Order: sequence, then C-alpha cells, then structure tokens
Amino acid sequence: MSIAWEQFTFWQSLAGGMLIGLAATILVLMNGKIAGISGIVANLPDIKQGAWRWAFVAGLLASPFLYNVFTPLPAVKFELHWLFYLAAGLLVGLGSRLGTGCTSGHGVCGLSRLSMRSLVATLTFMATGFVTVFVVHHLIGV
Repeated sequence: MSIAWEQFTFWQSLAGGMLIGLAATILVLMNGKIAGISGIVANLPDIKQGAWRWAFVAGLLASPFLYNVFTPLPAVKFELHWLFYLAAGLLVGLGSRLGTGCTSGHGVCGLSRLSMRSLVATLTFMATGFVTVFVVHHLIGV
C-alpha cells in the first residue's frame, strides 16, 4: 500500500479543516450547540429544535456544489454493489448511536473541549477503522 502524493490536496484539505473548525465554533458560540452531525440529523423531524438544523444540513448538502465553482470535483467510482454501501451506512449510523455521537461531534467538538469521553470515542473510531481496513483489504481481499 502506498500514498499517491501527487493526488494529495494539501491546500484544499487545510481549507476544509479550517472551515469545519470555523463552522463548529460559530455554531457553539451563536447557538450553544455542538456540531455533531448524527445528533443534528437525528433531531431534524423535531420542529421545536429549531430551523438551524435544517440550515446546517442544507449547507452540508450544498457544499460540494460550492466547491465545484472553484475547482472540479474528483471523480467518484463505486467499485462494489450498492447494497455494500447501504450496509456500511447503516453500520456507521448504528455506531454513532452506540457511541452517543459521531466523529464530528466527538473528534472535532469533543476533543476541542478536552472531553475524556470524546477522546475514548475518537480512539475507538480510529482503532475500529484501522481494523476494518486491515480485515477488508488484507484478509477478505476486497
């Protein structure tokens, strides 16, 4: 396994990370809410929670189109059957609920608040990801 350095997008990645941090900071300062995507999406049907959730999700969905104004989007290539991606999405959702949050909530917002629970959750996410990649690519051979 090797890293394709010629395809690494340093400046775009740096800008994206800074925008994520900025958005999380603005949300917590303006609304006192944590930018955990799983919690935001899970509470979308509750109108009493506020329209900010709908605006946040709309921004997430619109962001690739805005990015495409400045630079072409990378090609997306689906190599497996769509059911594989559906199962993966459901497992991510289940993990988010079991972990009482997702990588954005724990990894970005929780760690910046020095939350021990978020540190444990983020380390668990990372370890699970490492093991999954090893199993899928080296043991199963997908």
